[in-house]
Amino acid sequence: MTDLKSISCAACEGLEDALTEKEIQLLKVQLNEEWIIAFNKLSLSRKFNFKGFAKAAFTANLAAFISDKEGHHADIAFGWGYCHVTFTSHELGGLSKNDFICAAKIDLAMQ
Repeated sequence: MTDLKSISCAACEGLEDALTEKEIQLLKVQLNEEWIIAFNKLSLSRKFNFKGFAKAAFTANLAAFISDKEGHHADIAFGWGYCHVTFTSHELGGLSKNDFICAAKIDLAMQ
């Protein structure tokens, strides 16, 4: 299996279908265990907790930078003590490999 941190996102227009349950589980093992797959399999999210505002803002900016660089933009919410990052592939109506690539790159950056 290709290391998600070492590849880049593909254009969603070129992707045909959302990932299957089996594909999702195979990719999820490469992520920090704090990433959560939504019950409906439509999104991948993680909440980062901090003791202050600056680290939450930094993490939000980091997630935005990585998402923008990959051309696959996250939904990001942050405030004092938290940053919540969510990925989905709207065009496919579910999850794509791109969601997992971005999550893996955020994991790497947060080490």
